[in-house]
Amino acid sequence: MKPGVHRHWRWRTALGLALLLVFPLCSSFFTPLWAQRRRDPLNPLEVDQLRDAMLDPDERLKLYVKFSRDRMTKLEQMRSDPKTTERGRQTHDMLEDFLAVYDELNDNIDMYVGRKDDIRKPLKVIIEADTEFQSKLRALKNSANTNAAEASQYEFLLTDALDTVDSGADDHRKTVADVEQYMKKKKKSN
Repeated sequence: MKPGVHRHWRWRTALGLALLLVFPLCSSFFTPLWAQRRRDPLNPLEVDQLRDAMLDPDERLKLYVKFSRDRMTKLEQMRSDPKTTERGRQTHDMLEDFLAVYDELNDNIDMYVGRKDDIRKPLKVIIEADTEFQSKLRALKNSANTNAAEASQYEFLLTDALDTVDSGADDHRKTVADVEQYMKKKKKSN
């Protein structure tokens, strides 16, 4: 054995043992911080419904629209309730939940398009919902009863939500045309 090999082996072993001891300590420290920042916007019942509809694109996409709409309705109800405290923070959190569900909707659309599923029917429902969401988000942006300090807590997220829904609406219209074209080609080849 070469003289330096034994020394490198000890160094790597010592480093490996140190990492084995330090990593659990670090992960136990950072995991609660991560868990606080990333919570699931869906409740267990909604998760079960989505799981049950995994093989039915129509049903699953309609569920995502329903859940997105629910988030938007809760946001509007909270904002119109005069008893609401911390309106800016709650608006931020509810917009975050809406965006998370809407992003999942888009991810599922991409998945079903990639699988070549016929999702024309739910896409029409989604496009109608996009128009509704755009209108409600713009109304929130233009609301006259918002003070500047409150709006500063969620204005970036609101702008992001508007941009996301606007680009989603454009993508959804294009996807309908693409799926329609694919289904026509598929029908001709059969």
